[in-house]
Amino acid sequence: MKTNAGRFFEDYRLGEVIVHAVPRTVKMGERALYHALYPARHALYSSDQFAQDCGLPFSPLDDLIAFHVVFGKTVPDVSLNAVANLGYAEGRWLAPVWPGDTLRSESTVIGLKQNSNGQSGVVYVRTRGLNQHDLPVLEYVRWVMVKKRDFAVAAPEAVVPDLAKSVAAADLVIPAGLDFSRYNFALAGEPHRLGDYAVGEVIDHVDGVTIEEAEHMLATRLWQNTAKVHFDATNRPDGRRLIYGGHVISLARALSFNGLANAQMLVALNGGAHANPCFAGDTVRAWSEVLDRAETSAPGVGAIRLRLVATKGAAGALRGADGKYLPEVLLDLDYWALMPV
Repeated sequence: MKTNAGRFFEDYRLGEVIVHAVPRTVKMGERALYHALYPARHALYSSDQFAQDCGLPFSPLDDLIAFHVVFGKTVPDVSLNAVANLGYAEGRWLAPVWPGDTLRSESTVIGLKQNSNGQSGVVYVRTRGLNQHDLPVLEYVRWVMVKKRDFAVAAPEAVVPDLAKSVAAADLVIPAGLDFSRYNFALAGEPHRLGDYAVGEVIDHVDGVTIEEAEHMLATRLWQNTAKVHFDATNRPDGRRLIYGGHVISLARALSFNGLANAQMLVALNGGAHANPCFAGDTVRAWSEVLDRAETSAPGVGAIRLRLVATKGAAGALRGADGKYLPEVLLDLDYWALMPV
């Protein structure tokens, strides 16, 4: 058989290392398309001159471009037959991705747990993105609910990895040379420094974007994500195409510019959940909560830990009285970003 129907839950083995196919060289075309698809306008990723004034040789590609490319490589081997992408943990951006870099991905299976219905199970993988020098640029853990092919296959021994609740500030990787001591707040778009944000503060990012069918499918193809639920309307009983969760992440991150224009570089992904499905026609809004602040060793550079929530509802609303996510909440993401002090 020449074709590949994708892996099912019973096809994974604990400790298995999966080398994902099709390395990809990323250039300015990816940036142009990224900025066309999302309202992304953080200055460090828009201007070589701004980046050079911050100590970098020129402007790197957006951190979420690296995430999407690395993630997309994994889909044929990890989530082609996924029911849902459930969460993230222990993510770190380890080096900037520059135009002309070639990225590839590899994943290690670190956990398996069959669901009680016997028809699916959860697969945990630790994924690394590497550049053309075999240097890691990104790593993260994610867990996915995957269908079983044969319901009669016995369940494997359940192994659920013990994952850190967050990346420690001391473990954040600061890009070499980064220096915010000459940071131009006027060109960045807002005057707010790290000290202007209080732990517990909630920021309503005000704006919204309505997702269109063609737009989300173009974005998902751009990242070479082949998951059936995003393209094939016959794959779900309701006949609807599910929006790729990364598309929602990028929309929310871009919307957060209004209020967090100086949260420039993503350096860690502490945790995240796609709380409810998103479909074409949904209008996505975003709000953030400040969770923590930290100093770094780089001149003028601090770190801010944020909860980023994408929602169809009101800012600040997250869970109901039962502790479950409200039905209008699409994404709950916990991350660290670098900001001038």
